[in-house]
Amino acid sequence: MDWKGYACMKIKICGLTREQDIQAVNQWKPDYIGFVFAEKSRRYVSRQQAARLKKNLSPDIQAVGVFVNESKEKIVRLFMENTIDIAQLHGQETEEEISWIKEQTGKPVIKAISVNAESDVQYWQNSCADYLLFDNGTGGTGLTFDWHLIKENKKPYFLAGGIGLHNITDAMKQKAYAIDLSGGVETDGQKDPKKIAEIVQIARRYRR
Repeated sequence: MDWKGYACMKIKICGLTREQDIQAVNQWKPDYIGFVFAEKSRRYVSRQQAARLKKNLSPDIQAVGVFVNESKEKIVRLFMENTIDIAQLHGQETEEEISWIKEQTGKPVIKAISVNAESDVQYWQNSCADYLLFDNGTGGTGLTFDWHLIKENKKPYFLAGGIGLHNITDAMKQKAYAIDLSGGVETDGQKDPKKIAEIVQIARRYRR
């Protein structure tokens, strides 16, 4: 897998819900965007909403479906309908379920981990998931966690949790495969095109 840490830093903007969000990312081209299918999230989108948004998304950007204990059949259906390109799993999914999704679709899977101790990271080092995602809690908290806890990780990973313009440079020094932002590019609870632009431009400078 092509993972060189700092040198290939990628950006994911998660929690898109509106057409203007799609317009903003199409202009600035982060590597990934996220559609949240967890109904308890304030950034939730339905299957129909996500399909409409994906149709207008630039083909240069991959769409990640974010799920919490969703049925594996529904996840596969969203792949088959071309609504998502990657699945991001935040629940209690087993290795068997992750493997089944990959076998059915041939697509990548990200397994999200709530990091409270180094053992949380070590437990998933041999996972069949293509990537891990390290976050605070179950995601969407807007809070960081202790990044020192992931120093022994050996798998390609997305770094999430409370990342924004105030700490994006420090986040990039962690040598993640990708930085995952949501609330950090919002103003008054909505995605802010200016913040998205700033974040993507910072990331591009670090890739050089």
